[in-house]
Amino acid sequence: REAVSLLSRFFFFFFSLFPGGKHKVSMVFRKLPGVSASGMGLRLSQKFVFLLFLSGLVTLCFGALFFLPDSVRLKRIFLSKTETPPVTVGSGSENDAREHLKRPKDQEHPRGMTSAKGETSTKLKTDTDTFSYAKFKRCLLKPPLGRDYGKPSDPNTNERREKVKEMMKFAWDNYKLYAWGKNELRPLTRNGHLGNMFGGLKGASIIDSLDTLYIMGLMDEYNDAKEWVQTSLDLNSNGEASLFEVNIRYVGGLLSAYYLTGEEVFKSKVLELGEKLLPAFNTPTGIPRGVINLGSGTSWSWGWASAGSSILAEFGTLHLEFVHLSELSANPIYTEKVMNIRKLLNKIEKPHGLYPNFLSPVSGNWVQHHVSIGGLGDSFYEYLIKSFLMSDKTDGDAKKMYYSALEAIEANLVQKSPGGLTYMAEWRGGILDHKMGHLACFSGGMIGIGADDGVPEKRQHYLDLAAEITHTCHESYTPTKLGPEAFRFDGGGEATATRLSDRYYILRPEVIESYMYMWRLTHDPKYREWGWEAVEALEQHCRVEAGFSGIRDVYTTTASHDNMQQSFFLSETLKYLYLLFSDDDLLPLEDWVFNTEAHPLPIIRKSCLQDEATQDKTVAE
Repeated sequence: REAVSLLSRFFFFFFSLFPGGKHKVSMVFRKLPGVSASGMGLRLSQKFVFLLFLSGLVTLCFGALFFLPDSVRLKRIFLSKTETPPVTVGSGSENDAREHLKRPKDQEHPRGMTSAKGETSTKLKTDTDTFSYAKFKRCLLKPPLGRDYGKPSDPNTNERREKVKEMMKFAWDNYKLYAWGKNELRPLTRNGHLGNMFGGLKGASIIDSLDTLYIMGLMDEYNDAKEWVQTSLDLNSNGEASLFEVNIRYVGGLLSAYYLTGEEVFKSKVLELGEKLLPAFNTPTGIPRGVINLGSGTSWSWGWASAGSSILAEFGTLHLEFVHLSELSANPIYTEKVMNIRKLLNKIEKPHGLYPNFLSPVSGNWVQHHVSIGGLGDSFYEYLIKSFLMSDKTDGDAKKMYYSALEAIEANLVQKSPGGLTYMAEWRGGILDHKMGHLACFSGGMIGIGADDGVPEKRQHYLDLAAEITHTCHESYTPTKLGPEAFRFDGGGEATATRLSDRYYILRPEVIESYMYMWRLTHDPKYREWGWEAVEALEQHCRVEAGFSGIRDVYTTTASHDNMQQSFFLSETLKYLYLLFSDDDLLPLEDWVFNTEAHPLPIIRKSCLQDEATQDKTVAE
């Protein structure tokens, strides 16, 4: 009671300091049951005083938290947008990332020692801190373009390869004539298309074509593309971009062009662009959102994504490019971002060992139990095995994740049709949907390149599985010898699109991609024959007067064109066909992995690069 009395007098005194306060507080207390004005201090309701005391305590606590160094999220509630500091999430905030990139290398925290007072002692920059293109070239096992640019000795095969090269030149010349600087060519109307996937970035077909033009020896065309990058590629856009698409096309394309040619313009552009993607990771979990404004750095999830989730195939298809961004910049932040994704995926529970397609970037939990090796999931699995291969087979974590996922896929998704075709169904919370998308046809090649590194007793099994899936996808390429967007294995259908909305073909590369890998792994001539069938079909059904166009129905020989020459047709479809008809020493798989847009990235041989650095230092001394 004494405490209550003291508290009541304190509040009465406090309010009395304000004009008219004594009168107002007296009126409040008079309204309380059983309280008189003369004895309100001692007869004050204990509950009321307790509530007043609690509210004061909460106010003091909020005030204290507001001024703490790590109170950024609280400040966001109160400050205006122009004053809002970046949110600290994942492995670093946007400002942390940008400042980390802009600080001189000898002042970067990761390379220094932090004292007890929090001061960072600097370490002088050494020759190992910067990427050396000459050292990288010396660590390749074979020349990237082979002994004779991959020219096959068989005249018939070489003739087919030259035909693919002519198709590339035809597609490129029409793009340059009618859509130069735009993202894609519309060949029927002979104009350009920008679209809204790239956040205002332009020239997607140019960036996607750089490495294809170079390996085909189309040097005049390559030099035109390089000049456009030097003079016209403006990265200061302020639009809404797909993190995934910008990464695989622009970042992947520029990285590949740099590693193949050593041209510094590609390196400087890709590092500038890579920095602009970092704010997408500013989420409570470090899982990036799917859409980013490249100018402001704000990011959000796709409107169609379930409950504001991020998409497995999007945040899982960053690892290859981001590791190379760290290699070129000598800045670990890019690798840290993608390793944080892997840590979270390792930590959370996987239903039946499977990875659903939707994950909340806020809670870090799965949003739906929909699993697909096609759209929404596909390239996540591809990047697991390719991360292992690109690390010179040192990334044991990626290897473990890949083979565990493959076992779960085999146990739950791989099916055999009544006609004997092996396919990958989709999984919806335990219920199988007997549908396979064209996008899922990449998995034949993926399983093939991972076959040798599985447990010895399953290596032949994996190679056989890869061949079976590739065969199934070939069977979907009928009667026009082009395949539908999706095909089914129910209702009596065998690898057939039963819905009109699934019958289109937009110049996709996935089936041809698996042909190329299976040729390299087995040298079975059927893969080159199947590839040639695709070349003839593309010429017959997709070639128009001013380029190549997708078609709306693969089951009719009277083509209805969609008026779009996709940039991935230049980057992937034609490149994989060219490699299919080339000798294996053109971009040998011992030295290169292809990102999901078919941009070749080199295997990182850390031990070799370190030995080269030590040798150079010894020579210098």
